[in-house]
Amino acid sequence: MKAYPLTESDFTLIDEAKRKITDLYEDDRHHVGAAIKTKSGNIVSAVHIEAYIGRVSVCAEAIAIGKSISDGERYFETIVAVRHPYSDEKNRELRVVSPCGMCRELISDYSPDCFIILEIDGKLQKTNIGELIPLKYSRES
Repeated sequence: MKAYPLTESDFTLIDEAKRKITDLYEDDRHHVGAAIKTKSGNIVSAVHIEAYIGRVSVCAEAIAIGKSISDGERYFETIVAVRHPYSDEKNRELRVVSPCGMCRELISDYSPDCFIILEIDGKLQKTNIGELIPLKYSRES
């Protein structure tokens, strides 16, 4: 996987995702926050929505993308998701997490050149969404 160095702007994005989930965390409701930096430089953040029936839950990345698009932002530069520990977990550290498969598809559909911030082997890294979803299905394929 090709990795790119994180910038000061990337750390600002991570801090915003952490702030969002810290402010809105609720057991069994919201435990992941995401933040997107749009190509115009705006930062949009959101939390995931948990449901008792898992398939109805909506990821924070998807909500942040929908919020961005609804506000007229169509092109994304970088996205990050952060997981808040549940109240019964001993480790209280907020951690950067990788997007799930559905979010990878969504990010790639709406911004195929978007960067994703991940934690790999304890180290924060940034890569292009194409690295996380090789041989993606598309209209052209």
